[in-house]
Amino acid sequence: MTHGKAPTTPRSTLVITAHAGDFVWRAGGAIALAASRGEKVTIACLTYGERGESAKAWREGKSLEEIKEIRRAEAEAAASTLGARVRFLDAGDYPLLVTQELTDQLVRIYRDTQPDVVLTHPLDDPYNGDHPAAARMALDARVLAQAIGYPSEGEIIGAPPVFFFEPHQPEMCGFQPEVLLDITPVWETKRKAMECLAAQQHLWDYYTDLGKRRGVQLKRNAGPNLGLPHATYGEAYMRPYPQVTEELA
Repeated sequence: MTHGKAPTTPRSTLVITAHAGDFVWRAGGAIALAASRGEKVTIACLTYGERGESAKAWREGKSLEEIKEIRRAEAEAAASTLGARVRFLDAGDYPLLVTQELTDQLVRIYRDTQPDVVLTHPLDDPYNGDHPAAARMALDARVLAQAIGYPSEGEIIGAPPVFFFEPHQPEMCGFQPEVLLDITPVWETKRKAMECLAAQQHLWDYYTDLGKRRGVQLKRNAGPNLGLPHATYGEAYMRPYPQVTEELA
């Protein structure tokens, strides 16, 4: 149990993402599942993805501030659909820079949310430096939030497990699926959240197909493969830290 958490406090999930759409494509199922169980889910969105992930709006002649507002509205709608709360840090993307100020903001969010689980990007992505920058600050802030002497508001946290969600091109990022999460019960919710992101409509089908593929792999690793028809959706995750357990499962 996380340090200082009352026994009746609902479980808490903290999702730290670089851009406004990342949490939907990569972890929307995990977010929706947690919310469906009555857990608290907080998304810390470091940027709106206004410069590098909003090509459609730029081509339409929108201004920077207009694009930020579009992406903010989309992300808020998607988070609401999934049952989560989103916080925007507006740090600026392309590039997102690792700074002490941003890390300190994340420390405060850790201490405020007292997460039982943390979801974020992997530490390697040769196609988008914003993603590993977000991951680096997420991991650094997690350690600092545990330090009783670190000068930040709020109670210190324990050591919540961290899960890296799947990047867009996993083979190029050293990503190996270590955890396959069954998101079949909330797939339609995730798809509705994806459809809130009109600025990146070109990704809707890609992540639908990926969900199906991970679902097939999930079934293959979960029991007898009888060749029966089924519709299963999944998400893949990696763990940077060892699992702590009293029973192998």
